[in-house]
Amino acid sequence: MERSFVVKGDFCYSLGKEELITRENAYLVCINGSVEGIYETIPDRYRGLPLEDHSHKLIIPGLVDMHVHAPQFPFRGLGMDKELMDWLWSYAFPEEGKYMDPDYARDAYREFVRELRKSATTRACIFGSRHVEATEILMDLLEESGLITFVGKVNMDRNAPDYLKETSAQASVDDTRYWLEKVRNRYRRVKPILTPRFVPSCTERLLEGLKEIQADYRIPVQSHLSESPGEISFVKELCPWASFYGEIYQRYGLFGGPGCPTIMAHCVFSNEEEIALLKNNGVWVAHCPDSNMNISSGIAPIRKYLDGGLHLGLGTDIAGGSTLSLFRTMAQTIQLSKMYWRHIDPQYKALNMKEVFYMATLGGGEFWGNTGSFQKDFAFDAIVIQDDRIAGSRDRNLEERLERVIYLADDRNICAKYVAGEKLF
Repeated sequence: MERSFVVKGDFCYSLGKEELITRENAYLVCINGSVEGIYETIPDRYRGLPLEDHSHKLIIPGLVDMHVHAPQFPFRGLGMDKELMDWLWSYAFPEEGKYMDPDYARDAYREFVRELRKSATTRACIFGSRHVEATEILMDLLEESGLITFVGKVNMDRNAPDYLKETSAQASVDDTRYWLEKVRNRYRRVKPILTPRFVPSCTERLLEGLKEIQADYRIPVQSHLSESPGEISFVKELCPWASFYGEIYQRYGLFGGPGCPTIMAHCVFSNEEEIALLKNNGVWVAHCPDSNMNISSGIAPIRKYLDGGLHLGLGTDIAGGSTLSLFRTMAQTIQLSKMYWRHIDPQYKALNMKEVFYMATLGGGEFWGNTGSFQKDFAFDAIVIQDDRIAGSRDRNLEERLERVIYLADDRNICAKYVAGEKLF
């Protein structure tokens, strides 16, 4: 597929958490899938390249979903009256148990991937189930989709139903190694990520085995951290030696640091020691506002994390979250930060549009390296938005158009999508 071309349109992208760049009626040159530059007119040396003309349309970097559970897609919108642990047992675990059946997995994952491809998401970090075959099916479908993703076979050997719980720590470790060998070098766009579900479902023996796998394969890690009060209390019962939740992952080499890029979802109730360790180890926090509201987890202090220099991205967290729309996730992030400022701690001012757009693009995209912006040598991931379909858009400047997209756009406004220079539609 041709990956060198010129794109014309109205561009918005971040250079940092407060630096929003807007370029109206400009030309972006993409060479071999990467941004070469943005110009007022096409430089002579590039005039022979094909032109993708999206005049008067808003073009932004592809959005990054740092935390989503693919097997939970079929029951999104259900159980929103429950808290985390009850919700897992009533809805998440029964649904994930169905993925033992490859035919069910193929049908369900096909629907998930189709909807993800239509969305504004270009890259994602995805939880599968604990089943090897189902996880391979998910990876195969994602590879075909053109999206760039990390996918994890979930590990869980305790505190789950027998139909879902792995038979032992060793069985979980063996299955994970078997899976990693099966998918080694199979894909161009999809990579594996180590995925202990969370401490309540992983014995320390299993975490020790995963530590050895991480050391052998040097792959990234994703899990959950300090999501709800009930979860944190349960973790304290299971690991009374730990002074805070993150210390458990740290003991087993699964909490960032050199050679172990890590994403921890939620971090709603992280204490000061945990926050310091997140920062020192370079762990990404995946903020999931929709889920935090739906299953009554709480309001994460995202302003504190942003000002403190932590790595931050956004997650839809299907099916605690009810939608794959990162537009909606951005709006909710702003709204929840207002509630934190108003009702919890007035020293932390609400987040603004520029900061949240940064989190959804460059903040999460940095997990992949040069991704999430239109800076030179960044991967050309982009979505083209026909925002004139949103009433009242005429005569708005680009920053105002972007803000309205965050609050008002959906998949129907997306008219083109590029991932690493490849046009998906």
